[in-house]
Amino acid sequence: MKASNAISRARVAWMRRFGGWSGVDPAAWLHWSVDFRQSAPGQIHLAAGCVLERSTWLNVPEVDAADGALTIAKGCAIGRNNVISAKNSIRIEEAIVTGPQVLIMDHAHAYEDVTTPILHQGVTDGGTIVIETGCWIGFGACVVANRGELRVGRNSIIAANAVVTSSVPPMTIVAGTPAKPIRTYNESTGNWERTEAP
Repeated sequence: MKASNAISRARVAWMRRFGGWSGVDPAAWLHWSVDFRQSAPGQIHLAAGCVLERSTWLNVPEVDAADGALTIAKGCAIGRNNVISAKNSIRIEEAIVTGPQVLIMDHAHAYEDVTTPILHQGVTDGGTIVIETGCWIGFGACVVANRGELRVGRNSIIAANAVVTSSVPPMTIVAGTPAKPIRTYNESTGNWERTEAP
């Protein structure tokens, strides 16, 4: 464990000095196996105190994506084998926790031209994603913005294996494919209450 921590700290220092990763705060902790791809310097920002576990992949596929296209705020804990891909903008606010194998992506592969392999069609225009402070995203969940802004409200929970393609209100638990609310927090009673079926 100590050797792994030392390698991880050394890698962050090397990335900041020689790799064009000025957006990585020196107090962020990244397992040495974390994989990055940004098309231009400054597209990925990791704040102090965020933790990225082994084999996570952070990706900004567009050269002209804005500075800070992918931002992870302080105190976040990103689980093993996560994939976070930001063509436009993904903002993960403070104190977010994700389970292993979570996908967060603001675009998809284009597939409209059936005469061309999907590999060669590029990506869709996509949308933007904001995950507000205090959320928990469970094992294997997917958060994908096909268009517009997808916002996961503060202190919400995305259940394991849920597929989220539209915004989630604050203090709400969603589950299923596509994800739907199953509980909301009632501030007047102080309880999580079942959401009535539509």
